[in-house]
Amino acid sequence: MMTESPRWFKSSYSDNGGNCVEVAANLTAVRGIVPVRDSKVTEGPVVEVTVTAFSVFVAGVRGGTFDTV
Repeated sequence: MMTESPRWFKSSYSDNGGNCVEVAANLTAVRGIVPVRDSKVTEGPVVEVTVTAFSVFVAGVRGGTFDTV
């Protein structure tokens, strides 16, 4: 059994030093999940989100669903 390690990625749009998250998209095909963590607390907890849920979330962000202004 091959165990894949997460390769963490932070969007280039998050390069402001603020509140950012990182994802390990390399595990989507292998495990069917998208691990998400706080980029400032890399040893902290990791939330594992299904690929479908993460895709719906990203579509909502792109579509402005979460805009508060």
